[in-house]
Amino acid sequence: MKTMLEHLSQYAFYHQDRRNVATHFVGIPMIVVGIAVLMSRPHFTLLDIMFTPALIIALASSVFYVRLNKIIGIVMTILLALIIGFAEFVAVQSTFVWLITGISLFVVGWIFQFVGHYFEGKKPAFLDDITGLIIGPLFVFVELLFLLGLKRDWQQTIERSCEKQNKAVNKK
Repeated sequence: MKTMLEHLSQYAFYHQDRRNVATHFVGIPMIVVGIAVLMSRPHFTLLDIMFTPALIIALASSVFYVRLNKIIGIVMTILLALIIGFAEFVAVQSTFVWLITGISLFVVGWIFQFVGHYFEGKKPAFLDDITGLIIGPLFVFVELLFLLGLKRDWQQTIERSCEKQNKAVNKK
């Protein structure tokens, strides 16, 4: 299994333009919430516990994040729990409210993503590696830590990795 920094470095290679990163601060949360909303209405009960696809995906994502880094994984789990709480609130509304909220968040979020990648001049990371879909939310959180002046050592490691990747691409 790749380390957190390996995942983030690979993802960061596709996200070096600050405008692209900025659009991801808006687009990725919108997409995650949109998916959670849409996946919170179908449900089943097992041992008197209600499960939704959104909850199962959030639990699996949380396990993945915690395996990469315990503290950041716990924070990501808390954020996902808040998203699931909101999504479940929306899911019990009328079908119109549920669908318009979920679809709107999802579509507008992807518009932000594609505008960002237009600035970047590179395709989204998940087109080369599907794990980019689960790394995206983590990337946004870690970029927020960088903006707050935290995890400077990670930031430097990721920047050096991107420089190496750029050199390798430019040699081709």
